[in-house]
Amino acid sequence: MKILAIGKNYVNNKSDLEAISKGFQMIFSKPESSLLLNGKDLEYPSFTSNLLYEVELVIKIGKSGKNISEEDAISFISEIGIGIDYTAKDLLNQVRETKGPWELAKGFDGAAPISNFIPISNFKNVEDINFKLSINGEEKQVGNTGFMIYNFAEIISFTSKYMTLQPGDLIFTGTPATGAGASFKGDHLQASIEGELLLDFKVV
Repeated sequence: MKILAIGKNYVNNKSDLEAISKGFQMIFSKPESSLLLNGKDLEYPSFTSNLLYEVELVIKIGKSGKNISEEDAISFISEIGIGIDYTAKDLLNQVRETKGPWELAKGFDGAAPISNFIPISNFKNVEDINFKLSINGEEKQVGNTGFMIYNFAEIISFTSKYMTLQPGDLIFTGTPATGAGASFKGDHLQASIEGELLLDFKVV
């Protein structure tokens, strides 16, 4: 199973989409060991003092595909969930200084909490999905897929040019343009899709 993620994929205003020159998507990966499942609490990593959260919709691939066209891409999604892309920002800053890889800062144990998944057939329009993250009861991030720079189909088509997508693969599809921030011990994170609470855990 692959866990892929796309960076910098949302705007605050749809009018900004017209001014963006689309090109090479920024894709990175996380190891399977980074997954945090079943609402398990996240143990704050000992190697960082700057743990950043980003809420993201996560698409699950339902069938194998290579060089997938944008027209066919949505048919390769079986389910949609919600997750947190965690970053050890101080560690990321260190590796950026030497232009090193992101794996340690993005792929540590627990760096990818994810919810249970909802069948894609439950969604009337994948380009109009609302999602939200609250921490300690306070709304922190609100997103809608209509504000994506690269939509689900474009992400799948682009990625499949370079690697075969297989059943069970997960793709984190980007975080809303504002609201990402630091997590602290004791934080209670709750993430929902279309008002349905799907992800609920604490940082301990």
